[in-house]
Amino acid sequence: MARHSYFCPIRWSDMDVYGIVNNVSYLRYLEEARVDFIFRMAPNDGDAFFKDGSVVVEHRIRYRRRLVHRPEPVEIEMWVSGLQSATVAIDYVVRDGDTVYATASTVMAPFDYRAGRPRRLTDEEFRFFEKYLEQTAAAG
Repeated sequence: MARHSYFCPIRWSDMDVYGIVNNVSYLRYLEEARVDFIFRMAPNDGDAFFKDGSVVVEHRIRYRRRLVHRPEPVEIEMWVSGLQSATVAIDYVVRDGDTVYATASTVMAPFDYRAGRPRRLTDEEFRFFEKYLEQTAAAG
């Protein structure tokens, strides 16, 4: 099983009035990390999972520790925790070394925007996600 890491910068605009990363900013961090991860599927042609359509079905985030603005990026480690014919679950740990700031999970589904309905994962998509499949639950 493989994991993917993305090093996400903390922007001043991510802070709330209390001087910590706002909870909504975490969703942006996870999206940046997920896009970086999924674009590895077809880097030359653009990613099939986004090109052919996908939607976020669910997000779960558990905040563990306050994250404040700093010059160093925060690491977002991710892996696939669930894979079915029409959904993929991606788990994350937002960390700096041994310090865990949050754990999270996103469930995504392939979606055919032209037809306006869900679709199944293609064989290529399934094989890509399967390489990162690891049966754990980060957000739970």
